[in-house]
Amino acid sequence: MRLPKPTAAPLAGTARLLAATVRRLTPRRVRMRLTLLYGVLFVASGAVLLAITYLLVMRASSNVILGREGGDVSRLTRDPGSGPSLGLTDGTPIGPDLGMGDLREHAYRQHQQGLENLLAQGGIALAIMAVISIVLGWLVAGRVLRPLRTMTGTIRRISARNVHERLAVAGPADELKDLADTVDGLLGRLEVALDSHRRFVANAAHELRTPLTLEHALVEESLMDRDATVESYRSNMERLLAISQQQARLLESLLTLSSSERGLDRRDAVDLADAAEQAVGIPRPEAGRRDLDLEIRTAPAPVAGDAALVERLVANLVDNAVDYNVPGGRVEITTATRGGHAVVTVSNTGPEIPPDQVERLFEPFQRLGRTADERHHGLGLSIVRTIATAHDAQLTARARPGGGLVVEVAFPLRKDAAVPALTRV
Repeated sequence: MRLPKPTAAPLAGTARLLAATVRRLTPRRVRMRLTLLYGVLFVASGAVLLAITYLLVMRASSNVILGREGGDVSRLTRDPGSGPSLGLTDGTPIGPDLGMGDLREHAYRQHQQGLENLLAQGGIALAIMAVISIVLGWLVAGRVLRPLRTMTGTIRRISARNVHERLAVAGPADELKDLADTVDGLLGRLEVALDSHRRFVANAAHELRTPLTLEHALVEESLMDRDATVESYRSNMERLLAISQQQARLLESLLTLSSSERGLDRRDAVDLADAAEQAVGIPRPEAGRRDLDLEIRTAPAPVAGDAALVERLVANLVDNAVDYNVPGGRVEITTATRGGHAVVTVSNTGPEIPPDQVERLFEPFQRLGRTADERHHGLGLSIVRTIATAHDAQLTARARPGGGLVVEVAFPLRKDAAVPALTRV
């Protein structure tokens, strides 16, 4: 009869049960774990010290010096005020009837008793000090963890309403101070993000409320006008259609902004030169009405990123340069590789921009004096900045002397790309 082979399932079940038991027995509080750690370390070091002492005493010579075979078996002791005499260390005199074997046996018993006393007394001392070390470990752990408890309580009190509060831990520049400073930095960034989010929501609500108000007014006008004609209805419907298209553009911009803020899901091979040529090829009636001169100079500038977002970035830069220009103005688009980066630069003439207001242009819904009922919502450059951030690109902008803006976006050069030698115009 063949017995079945044992399986590994019982062993695996035992291992899981053992692991679960260890997890249940492990203290959950850091203070208790530190206390146990201190106590175990002290007991272990004390046991090692006791063992070393025991070994040293055991290997040391006994108080009775035993000679080699045939040698002297006595020890010379001296009492105060008397001459030298022979005897054992416990006071037992050496008489003529005490032989060598008795001396050796008596010395061995005395030596063993000393070792036993050393172990007993050392064990009692170690046990007492173990209890004292646990108490001291509990107190020391509490003192060490007190700043952490203070920081935890402060962080729990901080919410969206009082995110301006900080831990502001004072003291030496140790690990706890570094942790507190790191949390303060995180709270600062969170405060900036919350403020930006509040402004964005308020501006988005304002931008959406304006066309909704116009739509409501047009519909109400059509319903209240008893003498309305087909032409008036058609005119109102055309205005409603234009407002609806404006809202669709706003929602599309908001969706693009939200998707680019989430980061990149994938990175493909993209050439900024192709994106620039595609952006210039898009029909722009505004460029013809203002008689703008569009000039493009491109060289291969390969990057790794989302092709749709990169094309949207370049298109938004060109749209901004065309829409906020002056009659007979100029728009220049260039792509190149420089210093290990693929760079796209868009420069345009236009109204003068105060240098201290350039950064504001990249905030959502900022138009520097332009009204909200235009077809632009002030999201173009904010989308550019968000897409650049998602691609780890460096965005710089400066006001042109005499009016206009110069925007440069430097993407990390694709690793497998060769530096181009020729420029396409």
